[in-house]
Amino acid sequence: MFGEVCLVNESLRKSTATAIQLSTIACLEKGPMVRLIEQEPAFAKLFISYLLSRMVRVERDFVDRLFDFSEKRLARILLLLVHFGKESRTEAVHPGINQKHLAQIVGTTRSRVSHFMNKFRAMGSIDYAGNGGLAVDSGLLSVVLHD
Repeated sequence: MFGEVCLVNESLRKSTATAIQLSTIACLEKGPMVRLIEQEPAFAKLFISYLLSRMVRVERDFVDRLFDFSEKRLARILLLLVHFGKESRTEAVHPGINQKHLAQIVGTTRSRVSHFMNKFRAMGSIDYAGNGGLAVDSGLLSVVLHD
């Protein structure tokens, strides 16, 4: 979901959303959305839960940008992209994600991302797969946890 700030009368959009794979987007006008929240407690609970989890993620990203080095931010982003915590040790990142996209997300240059990706590959934490894909091993968590 995105664009929910319109529910608090914000007309200025301060962020963007980018699809990294073929997507179908559904637009829900403000009026019907407000009615859904007011009349459907299950939907309201789901929506509030989503907003709170997004708020936590934004807060973590803010703290990361203030206090963590770009290497640690990149490792965290890669783990988030593969939904770290699944049963498998190694998961694939969508092939549409490239170093330029990662640099934008992390807030650094593509050359710095390339440097860190080479380091992660030497550690055995990532591997380049066919189709431009990227496999991320849960061992990358050691970069995030290292002080």
